[in-house]
Amino acid sequence: MTTVLVERAERRSRDKSATRAEILEAARIVAAREGARNLSLRGVAAEAGFAPAALYGYFRNKDELLVALGAEDLSGVAKAMRSAAQEAKEDGSLSAASATMLEFLRSTETIAAASAALSSVAGASDIERLFNGRLIAVLTALSDATGQKADNRAAQSDVVVLAATLAGLALMSRSGRLDALGFRPDELLARVQARFGSACDGMGR
Repeated sequence: MTTVLVERAERRSRDKSATRAEILEAARIVAAREGARNLSLRGVAAEAGFAPAALYGYFRNKDELLVALGAEDLSGVAKAMRSAAQEAKEDGSLSAASATMLEFLRSTETIAAASAALSSVAGASDIERLFNGRLIAVLTALSDATGQKADNRAAQSDVVVLAATLAGLALMSRSGRLDALGFRPDELLARVQARFGSACDGMGR
């Protein structure tokens, strides 16, 4: 009897995970089509083929859905950064990881929309914790690309400043400000490598 109950619980958990994945995939399609900030639960439900009320069993509101979508994207970009850094030569791993992060942030607005939604999900510990964990994965990938361990407060601060720099460059690029100012992303990434690469050489010292 106990085995049957355990199996049912496991099946329900798998079904719920699969449905959640379908919702997130539908949200990604809607966000790409209409813009992440214009995403609505009703629109996502229609895309997924669910009744709107069904989504509330997974996400309380649009902001929770945005944060979950952002967390999933952070996981993907962290993996892509690690892959790019591994494929690059040792002295170019930071540039490769940075370029991957910059391109992702330039080409999608889900992280920006999720960041804006975070304040409204504060206290929704599971979803906020998920986002924070995935953000740490990105920071760790960036830290690893420097070839140094961020094992103290100063070194960790360097990595956060580097991530913030890339996020700012992405924002300027998305808005067309880099072009207006006469700068190219690759030119600025070279400066990031020169500045942060040498700064990160001293991380942990």
